[in-house]
Amino acid sequence: MLSDATSAAVSAAFGSLTHTILSSNARTLEDIVTDMLRPMLKHWLDENLPTIVERLVRSEIERVSRGR
Repeated sequence: MLSDATSAAVSAAFGSLTHTILSSNARTLEDIVTDMLRPMLKHWLDENLPTIVERLVRSEIERVSRGR
C-alpha cells in the first residue's frame, strides 16, 4: 500500500525514535513494567496480607495445639 520511499522513511523515523529512547533512557521494558506494577502490588499487599497472615497463623496455632 505504501511506496518503497514512504515505507523506508517511516522505518527510519521509528528507528530514530527507538534509538533516541534507548540511548537517553536505558530502561528495559521489564524496568518499566516493574515500576508500573510496584504501586499496584503494594496496594494489594496492604489490603490483603494482614488477613492472609492472620488466617495462616491461626491455622498453625490450631494445628500445633492439637498435636500436643
